[in-house]
Amino acid sequence: MRIKNIKQKAFTLVELLVGISVISIITIIALPSLSKFVIDMRVDNQISELYRLLNIARNASVNSGQNVVICPLVANTCTNDWTREISVFINTVNDNTLDLPADEIVRVKSALSNNDRFQYSGGASLTYNALGNLTSNTAEDTFSYCPEGVPDASRGIIISISGRAYISQDNNNDGIDEDRNNNPITCI
Repeated sequence: MRIKNIKQKAFTLVELLVGISVISIITIIALPSLSKFVIDMRVDNQISELYRLLNIARNASVNSGQNVVICPLVANTCTNDWTREISVFINTVNDNTLDLPADEIVRVKSALSNNDRFQYSGGASLTYNALGNLTSNTAEDTFSYCPEGVPDASRGIIISISGRAYISQDNNNDGIDEDRNNNPITCI
């Protein structure tokens, strides 16, 4: 009988340890960047969703010829807690409360599911009139999205008195978004 020489292909212990070491080093280098990437994506998604909601509200006000309110509702009344569901509704009585069936809900944005938060400089609600302008007397209002524990990743949406919404940008390349007057988007 002849015995055939069978060569087995496998890693040696040294090769396995070197491979694990290389993968560990790459993971240690990549994790901080991955974490920042995930936070930036979450912030960008929330800002984009709110931006679309503002545009829907403005279009609804022009199309309906009525005031349209954006606010978080509790018992059909606007509140300052912008981490809750944000509702857009046509407000026929102009009292910042949802009076069904006279008022019509246009869209609802789901509540934040983490400890991040929205802040709005205009108070408990934002109202567009039939021309698509803000009904407030301020020159601009700002929505700020504040990711928990990472204030430098905050972004905002600035709404001019004409009703146009502008997403904040990092104008001076310092890694922090600024409004249209180059003031940093901050969270309190």
